Amino acid sequence: MTDALTDEALHALQGNNAELFSAVYQAYAGQVLGYLTAKGVADPEATTQDVFLAVLPRLDGISGGVNGLRTFIFSVAHARMVDEHRKESRAPDQHEFEPERDVRESNSAESEAMLRLAPYEVMALLENLGEEQREVLTLRLVAGLTVEQVAGIMGKSAGAVKQLQRRAVIALREHSAVKEYVSP
Repeated sequence: MTDALTDEALHALQGNNAELFSAVYQAYAGQVLGYLTAKGVADPEATTQDVFLAVLPRLDGISGGVNGLRTFIFSVAHARMVDEHRKESRAPDQHEFEPERDVRESNSAESEAMLRLAPYEVMALLENLGEEQREVLTLRLVAGLTVEQVAGIMGKSAGAVKQLQRRAVIALREHSAVKEYVSP
């Protein structure tokens, strides 16, 4: 593989740090990234940036032309790779979060209320509602359908379904069996 940077170009850019660094970065960043990726560095992009941050202040003092520069860049890359592997070996193992194994969770307020209310109590509460209100709550809350889906099933507009649901919830809140679970 030929480098885009030649000894003549390197010599011509000496003293102009911004252009020199840009040329060096463009010529070698892809190769350094590939090297670090092949060596199994956890975050090769960040480590590549670290390599070039270490190379930048020493660009003026490098001897040996393009070959010396290349050797220096890859010696820094190798040292950073070794550092990263040492750091990984000392760090505790990282594992993906598995929600089903997390025992620190607590039940939601809805879950608590449903645990307290037996299914027959829920059915008894629904019996206090009109047939359409009961149907809307059953389809929305038990079946988990959207307002539009319930409207299609019941042959009503979405606004009518929303109104039936609202009135059903208000009626349930007023019922004495529900008042003990709902804070004022």
